[in-house]
Amino acid sequence: MDKKIDDNIPIYVQIMNSVKEAIAAGELRPSERVPSVRELARDFEVNPNTMQRALNELEREGLLVSERTSGRFVTADRELIEQLKNEMAAKTADNFRREMAALGFSDEEMIDFFRERCRKIATESAG
Repeated sequence: MDKKIDDNIPIYVQIMNSVKEAIAAGELRPSERVPSVRELARDFEVNPNTMQRALNELEREGLLVSERTSGRFVTADRELIEQLKNEMAAKTADNFRREMAALGFSDEEMIDFFRERCRKIATESAG
């Protein structure tokens, strides 16, 4: 999970986004126990109350589930996780398109550019 803090966004929202990314990426798997509030607060270097707020919001969204004696867990709802992943991917794609359009790329040029970058990265990774 990314633990860098940006001064322009409320800290609890940044924590929520980091946990969402970890869930969407499979870093935190369905039904996996989430570290305690104190552990996470220490890792993120934030007040435990801030961490509690972020985790409570994630529970309200259904991404985390609390079990009184056992702690918090990632939801077992794979459909909800897939929906989260798709929403995050759509937002990333929308940002990419907007930024590329601002640079003067047409939709076709964006697609060609992206394909070429993927090929280049795959080649570099293989070699």
